[in-house]
Amino acid sequence: MASEIRNPQLWQDGRLKIDWVRHHMPLLNSLEEEFKASQPFKGLKVALSVHLEAKTAYLCEVLAAGGAEMYVPGSNPLSTQDDVAASLVKAGLEVHAWYDATEEEYNAHIRAALAAGPNIIIDDGGDLVNLIHNEYPHLIDNVIGGCEETTTGILRLISMNKENKLKFPMVLVNDADCKHLFDNRYGTGQSVWDGINRTTNLIVAGKNVVVAGYGWCGKGVAMRAKGLGASVIVTEVDPIKAMEAVMDGFKVMKMTEAAKIGDFFVTVTGCCDVICEDSFMNMKDGAICCNAGHFDVEVDVAKLREIAVESHLARNNIMSYKLSNGNRINVIAEGRLVNLAAGDGHPAEIMDMSFAIQALSALYLVRNRGKLTEKIINVPKEIDHEVATRKLRYWGIEIDSLTEKQKEYLD
Repeated sequence: MASEIRNPQLWQDGRLKIDWVRHHMPLLNSLEEEFKASQPFKGLKVALSVHLEAKTAYLCEVLAAGGAEMYVPGSNPLSTQDDVAASLVKAGLEVHAWYDATEEEYNAHIRAALAAGPNIIIDDGGDLVNLIHNEYPHLIDNVIGGCEETTTGILRLISMNKENKLKFPMVLVNDADCKHLFDNRYGTGQSVWDGINRTTNLIVAGKNVVVAGYGWCGKGVAMRAKGLGASVIVTEVDPIKAMEAVMDGFKVMKMTEAAKIGDFFVTVTGCCDVICEDSFMNMKDGAICCNAGHFDVEVDVAKLREIAVESHLARNNIMSYKLSNGNRINVIAEGRLVNLAAGDGHPAEIMDMSFAIQALSALYLVRNRGKLTEKIINVPKEIDHEVATRKLRYWGIEIDSLTEKQKEYLD
């Protein structure tokens, strides 16, 4: 099947973006050279649905350098960058994605990638895995296994596995230490505020920032908001995480109370209906809402549209909704991932670690083809340690190692 992209003529702009991140992703550089020599994915088809911007494109090229036939759909209707998609097509990869796809177009792109009969699936949010089980069960026997990039996707996998519906092994990439400790915390923390700041052009210092959810992503968003001079309020449903937020120096309260004083609202929970009608009606005039969780269900934009008396485009990528009380609520990027739908995603150096974990996990699946009995698989510790060791080496940092006596003592 031929690629489906918006504008093939944009490929040069996309190539500039990919080449820029390539210079800042030394882990993938080294893996690309190793894969070129060993060709571990030769003859295998890889379907990869991760937010299609420059870092993801480079991961696709690294896998292709190892012999993989790549089939690349989008991972979110607003995160695909058309110039990057065009550059991958120019490089000979099959791509089905464009920016601002309708729900029908987005699903058609996912189906097109699956129709190729992939052997490896690399997913972000679980759409590929979910669809192949529901609509393409005849292709499941082709699948060696897959890797899942994000918390939301892992929740879907665990649910499928509990019901005995998951038919092939999936590596939980998001749970690797070199992924969630850095990507989720430092990557999300920076990229969320990159997206908010470039879209709103408003100051953060002196404002009240409400962060819904205090997992690793929420910790990063709150930390960066504090660094920008905001007063940070955390909302949580987990009492232990709420205690963490208090001890980290943040105020903790219910969303309905936080709604009354917040200026910026960022949801990072992986759940639905986090900001609902009650909260909207309590918000100040001009409050700004955005979401950094995978799906656009955390801020109930559908309900906001329903209760608004009027709405208009207030600024590029910001919709303003006027409520019956006269207050205006502003939503960035339709409630979709603010760091990708309104920005360029995580920094290249962060994604270098996450995507090195992805590439090595895919290699692990290939090397252990037919040997894996469990359907839910944690990233092996040796992969985590390999990525960390390589990263420290590129930073020029050496660390101590245990002596034999110390190992005996710890044992």
